[in-house]
Amino acid sequence: MARTLITGCSSGFGRATAVELKKRGHEVVATARRPETLEDLDVDARLQLDVTDDSSVAAAVAAAGRVDALVNNAGIGIGGPVERVPLAEVRRLFETNVFGPLRMMQAVLPQMRERGRGTIVNLSSVSGRVAAPLSGFYASSKFAVEAMSEALHFEAEHFGIRTVLIEPGYFRTNISVAHVDHGVDTPPYDELQEMVDRMTAKLGRDAAPGPEVVAGAIADAIEADAPPLRIPVGSDADMVLAARASMNDAEFEAAMRATLDVDW
Repeated sequence: MARTLITGCSSGFGRATAVELKKRGHEVVATARRPETLEDLDVDARLQLDVTDDSSVAAAVAAAGRVDALVNNAGIGIGGPVERVPLAEVRRLFETNVFGPLRMMQAVLPQMRERGRGTIVNLSSVSGRVAAPLSGFYASSKFAVEAMSEALHFEAEHFGIRTVLIEPGYFRTNISVAHVDHGVDTPPYDELQEMVDRMTAKLGRDAAPGPEVVAGAIADAIEADAPPLRIPVGSDADMVLAARASMNDAEFEAAMRATLDVDW
Protein backbone atom coordinates (compact mmCIF):
# COMPACT_ATOMS: atom_id res chain seq x y z
CA MET A 1 0.00 0.00 0.00
CA ALA A 2 1.22 3.48 -0.87
CA ARG A 3 2.05 6.15 1.68
CA THR A 4 0.37 9.16 0.08
CA LEU A 5 0.77 12.83 0.91
CA ILE A 6 -2.22 14.95 -0.16
CA THR A 7 -2.27 18.74 -0.22
CA GLY A 8 -5.42 20.74 0.51
CA CYS A 9 -7.33 18.21 2.62
CA SER A 10 -9.59 20.64 4.47
CA SER A 11 -12.40 20.04 1.95
CA GLY A 12 -13.29 19.00 -1.58
CA PHE A 13 -11.18 16.64 -3.66
CA GLY A 14 -8.36 16.53 -1.10
CA ARG A 15 -10.53 15.47 1.82
CA ALA A 16 -12.50 12.98 -0.29
CA THR A 17 -9.24 11.47 -1.59
CA ALA A 18 -7.89 11.08 1.95
CA VAL A 19 -11.06 9.22 2.94
CA GLU A 20 -11.03 7.02 -0.17
CA LEU A 21 -7.37 6.04 0.09
CA LYS A 22 -7.65 5.25 3.80
CA LYS A 23 -10.72 3.13 3.09
CA ARG A 24 -8.66 1.16 0.56
CA GLY A 25 -5.96 0.49 3.13
CA HIS A 26 -3.32 3.05 2.13
CA GLU A 27 -1.30 5.18 4.53
CA VAL A 28 -2.48 8.77 4.24
CA VAL A 29 -0.67 11.96 5.20
CA ALA A 30 -3.30 14.70 5.09
CA THR A 31 -2.20 18.33 4.98
CA ALA A 32 -3.85 21.74 5.12
CA ARG A 33 -2.94 25.35 5.81
CA ARG A 34 -5.17 25.16 8.88
CA PRO A 35 -4.48 21.76 10.50
CA GLU A 36 -7.48 22.07 12.81
CA THR A 37 -9.68 21.36 9.78
CA LEU A 38 -8.18 17.85 9.66
CA GLU A 39 -8.98 16.81 13.23
CA ASP A 40 -11.96 14.64 12.23
CA LEU A 41 -10.09 12.83 9.43
CA ASP A 42 -9.13 9.20 10.07
CA VAL A 43 -5.64 9.29 8.57
CA ASP A 44 -2.11 8.26 9.54
CA ALA A 45 -0.74 11.80 9.89
CA ARG A 46 -2.11 15.33 9.85
CA LEU A 47 0.33 18.10 8.97
CA GLN A 48 0.26 21.85 8.55
CA LEU A 49 1.26 22.81 5.02
CA ASP A 50 1.17 26.05 3.07
CA VAL A 51 2.23 25.20 -0.49
CA THR A 52 3.14 28.86 -1.12
CA ASP A 53 5.85 28.79 1.57
CA ASP A 54 9.22 27.10 1.00
CA SER A 55 9.90 26.43 4.68
CA SER A 56 6.42 25.02 5.25
CA VAL A 57 6.85 22.62 2.34
CA ALA A 58 10.27 21.48 3.57
CA ALA A 59 8.98 20.93 7.12
CA ALA A 60 5.92 18.97 5.99
CA VAL A 61 7.86 16.69 3.64
CA ALA A 62 10.46 16.04 6.34
CA ALA A 63 7.73 15.19 8.84
CA ALA A 64 5.94 12.94 6.35
CA GLY A 65 8.99 10.73 5.84
CA ARG A 66 8.60 8.26 2.99
CA VAL A 67 6.23 9.50 0.29
CA ASP A 68 5.24 6.87 -2.26
CA ALA A 69 2.60 9.05 -3.90
CA LEU A 70 1.98 12.80 -3.93
CA VAL A 71 -1.43 14.26 -4.72
CA ASN A 72 -1.16 17.96 -5.60
CA ASN A 73 -4.69 19.13 -4.93
CA ALA A 74 -4.42 22.50 -3.15
CA GLY A 75 -5.70 25.31 -5.33
CA ILE A 76 -7.71 28.51 -5.49
CA GLY A 77 -10.04 30.04 -8.08
CA ILE A 78 -10.00 33.57 -9.49
CA GLY A 79 -12.13 34.77 -12.39
CA GLY A 80 -12.68 37.81 -14.53
CA PRO A 81 -11.76 39.27 -17.92
CA VAL A 82 -8.10 39.41 -18.92
CA GLU A 83 -8.40 43.21 -19.01
CA ARG A 84 -9.63 43.59 -15.45
CA VAL A 85 -8.07 41.02 -13.05
CA PRO A 86 -5.38 42.77 -10.95
CA LEU A 87 -1.86 41.46 -11.53
CA ALA A 88 -1.42 40.93 -7.79
CA GLU A 89 -4.35 38.52 -7.87
CA VAL A 90 -2.92 36.68 -10.87
CA ARG A 91 0.38 36.28 -9.00
CA ARG A 92 -1.48 34.98 -5.93
CA LEU A 93 -3.31 32.45 -8.10
CA PHE A 94 -0.11 31.19 -9.72
CA GLU A 95 1.69 31.03 -6.38
CA THR A 96 -0.82 28.44 -5.17
CA ASN A 97 -1.90 26.66 -8.36
CA VAL A 98 1.44 26.48 -10.20
CA PHE A 99 4.36 27.14 -7.87
CA GLY A 100 2.66 25.21 -5.07
CA PRO A 101 2.65 21.91 -6.99
CA LEU A 102 6.14 22.68 -8.28
CA ARG A 103 7.48 23.14 -4.73
CA MET A 104 5.92 19.85 -3.68
CA MET A 105 7.26 17.93 -6.67
CA GLN A 106 10.78 19.28 -6.21
CA ALA A 107 10.58 18.31 -2.53
CA VAL A 108 9.56 14.66 -3.02
CA LEU A 109 11.10 13.71 -6.37
CA PRO A 110 14.64 13.12 -5.03
CA GLN A 111 13.50 10.44 -2.58
CA MET A 112 11.27 8.82 -5.21
CA ARG A 113 14.13 8.79 -7.70
CA GLU A 114 16.47 7.21 -5.14
CA ARG A 115 13.94 4.42 -4.45
CA GLY A 116 13.22 3.95 -8.15
CA ARG A 117 9.46 4.35 -7.82
CA GLY A 118 6.73 6.84 -7.00
CA THR A 119 3.58 8.47 -8.30
CA ILE A 120 2.85 12.17 -8.80
CA VAL A 121 -0.84 13.01 -9.22
CA ASN A 122 -1.55 16.60 -10.24
CA LEU A 123 -5.09 17.98 -10.13
CA SER A 124 -5.70 19.77 -13.38
CA SER A 125 -9.10 20.46 -14.91
CA VAL A 126 -10.97 20.58 -18.19
CA SER A 127 -9.85 24.20 -17.91
CA GLY A 128 -6.31 22.93 -18.33
CA ARG A 129 -7.19 21.98 -21.90
CA VAL A 130 -9.95 24.48 -22.83
CA ALA A 131 -10.13 28.11 -21.68
CA ALA A 132 -13.59 29.57 -21.16
CA PRO A 133 -14.46 33.30 -21.08
CA LEU A 134 -13.83 34.99 -17.75
CA SER A 135 -11.66 32.11 -16.52
CA GLY A 136 -8.51 32.81 -18.48
CA PHE A 137 -6.17 33.04 -15.51
CA TYR A 138 -7.48 29.97 -13.71
CA ALA A 139 -7.22 28.11 -17.02
CA SER A 140 -3.70 29.49 -17.51
CA SER A 141 -2.65 28.07 -14.15
CA LYS A 142 -4.01 24.65 -15.11
CA PHE A 143 -2.44 24.83 -18.58
CA ALA A 144 0.87 25.39 -16.76
CA VAL A 145 0.28 22.34 -14.55
CA GLU A 146 -0.45 20.32 -17.68
CA ALA A 147 2.81 21.42 -19.30
CA MET A 148 4.92 20.74 -16.20
CA SER A 149 3.33 17.34 -15.77
CA GLU A 150 3.83 16.33 -19.38
CA ALA A 151 7.49 17.30 -19.18
CA LEU A 152 7.87 15.45 -15.87
CA HIS A 153 6.31 12.34 -17.40
CA PHE A 154 9.14 12.20 -19.95
CA GLU A 155 11.84 13.15 -17.45
CA ALA A 156 10.94 10.94 -14.48
CA GLU A 157 9.42 7.80 -15.99
CA HIS A 158 13.02 6.72 -16.63
CA PHE A 159 13.41 6.53 -12.82
CA GLY A 160 10.22 4.54 -12.23
CA ILE A 161 8.11 7.60 -11.35
CA ARG A 162 4.63 7.82 -12.87
CA THR A 163 2.98 11.19 -13.52
CA VAL A 164 -0.81 11.50 -13.75
CA LEU A 165 -3.02 14.48 -14.60
CA ILE A 166 -6.57 14.31 -13.26
CA GLU A 167 -8.87 16.50 -15.38
CA PRO A 168 -12.26 16.90 -13.66
CA GLY A 169 -15.24 18.58 -15.22
CA TYR A 170 -17.60 20.40 -12.88
CA PHE A 171 -18.03 18.96 -9.39
CA ARG A 172 -19.42 20.48 -6.21
CA THR A 173 -16.46 21.60 -4.09
CA ASN A 174 -15.59 24.61 -1.97
CA ILE A 175 -13.37 26.09 -4.68
CA SER A 176 -16.52 27.22 -6.49
CA VAL A 177 -17.88 28.75 -3.29
CA ALA A 178 -14.60 30.52 -2.50
CA HIS A 179 -14.08 31.63 -6.11
CA VAL A 180 -13.32 35.36 -6.41
CA ASP A 181 -14.36 37.34 -9.52
CA HIS A 182 -12.98 40.68 -10.62
CA GLY A 183 -14.35 43.24 -13.06
CA VAL A 184 -17.62 41.51 -13.94
CA ASP A 185 -20.10 43.58 -11.95
CA THR A 186 -19.89 46.72 -14.12
CA PRO A 187 -19.93 47.39 -17.89
CA PRO A 188 -18.78 46.21 -20.27
CA TYR A 189 -18.19 42.71 -18.91
CA ASP A 190 -21.27 42.44 -16.68
CA GLU A 191 -23.26 41.40 -19.75
CA LEU A 192 -20.82 38.59 -20.48
CA GLN A 193 -21.02 37.46 -16.85
CA GLU A 194 -24.79 37.20 -17.20
CA MET A 195 -24.30 34.97 -20.24
CA VAL A 196 -21.82 32.80 -18.33
CA ASP A 197 -24.34 32.49 -15.48
CA ARG A 198 -26.98 31.34 -17.96
CA MET A 199 -24.51 28.86 -19.44
CA THR A 200 -23.85 27.49 -15.96
CA ALA A 201 -27.56 27.06 -15.29
CA LYS A 202 -28.05 25.40 -18.69
CA LEU A 203 -25.32 22.88 -17.90
CA GLY A 204 -27.20 21.85 -14.77
CA ARG A 205 -24.32 22.49 -12.43
CA ASP A 206 -26.60 22.76 -9.40
CA ALA A 207 -27.04 19.00 -9.72
CA ALA A 208 -23.33 18.28 -10.22
CA PRO A 209 -21.90 15.31 -8.31
CA GLY A 210 -19.71 15.66 -5.24
CA PRO A 211 -15.95 15.13 -5.06
CA GLU A 212 -16.07 11.39 -4.31
CA VAL A 213 -16.01 10.45 -8.02
CA VAL A 214 -12.75 12.34 -8.50
CA ALA A 215 -11.33 10.81 -5.33
CA GLY A 216 -12.03 7.37 -6.77
CA ALA A 217 -10.23 8.25 -10.00
CA ILE A 218 -7.20 9.47 -8.04
CA ALA A 219 -7.09 6.30 -5.94
CA ASP A 220 -7.44 4.14 -9.05
CA ALA A 221 -4.52 5.99 -10.67
CA ILE A 222 -2.30 5.46 -7.63
CA GLU A 223 -3.14 1.74 -7.59
CA ALA A 224 -2.76 1.20 -11.35
CA ASP A 225 0.35 -0.47 -12.72
CA ALA A 226 0.51 1.84 -15.74
CA PRO A 227 -1.90 4.77 -15.43
CA PRO A 228 -2.32 7.08 -18.44
CA LEU A 229 -0.85 10.56 -18.31
CA ARG A 230 -4.27 12.21 -18.56
CA ILE A 231 -7.50 11.04 -16.92
CA PRO A 232 -10.64 13.11 -17.62
CA VAL A 233 -13.31 12.69 -14.92
CA GLY A 234 -17.00 13.39 -15.48
CA SER A 235 -19.34 13.18 -18.44
CA ASP A 236 -18.88 16.88 -19.19
CA ALA A 237 -15.10 16.47 -19.23
CA ASP A 238 -15.38 13.53 -21.62
CA MET A 239 -17.70 15.48 -23.92
CA VAL A 240 -15.72 18.72 -24.03
CA LEU A 241 -12.32 17.10 -24.42
CA ALA A 242 -13.54 14.68 -27.10
CA ALA A 243 -15.04 17.59 -29.03
CA ARG A 244 -11.86 19.64 -28.65
CA ALA A 245 -9.71 16.77 -29.93
CA SER A 246 -11.88 16.17 -32.99
CA MET A 247 -12.27 19.78 -34.19
CA ASN A 248 -10.14 22.71 -35.23
CA ASP A 249 -10.39 25.97 -33.29
CA ALA A 250 -13.14 27.51 -35.42
CA GLU A 251 -15.24 24.34 -35.43
CA PHE A 252 -14.93 23.92 -31.68
CA GLU A 253 -15.86 27.54 -31.01
CA ALA A 254 -18.91 27.28 -33.27
CA ALA A 255 -20.02 24.05 -31.60
CA MET A 256 -19.69 25.48 -28.10
CA ARG A 257 -21.50 28.70 -29.06
CA ALA A 258 -24.36 26.69 -30.54
CA THR A 259 -24.56 24.30 -27.61
CA LEU A 260 -24.50 27.03 -24.97
CA ASP A 261 -26.36 29.69 -26.97
CA VAL A 262 -23.66 32.35 -26.59
CA ASP A 263 -23.75 35.34 -28.95
CA TRP A 264 -21.07 37.55 -27.30
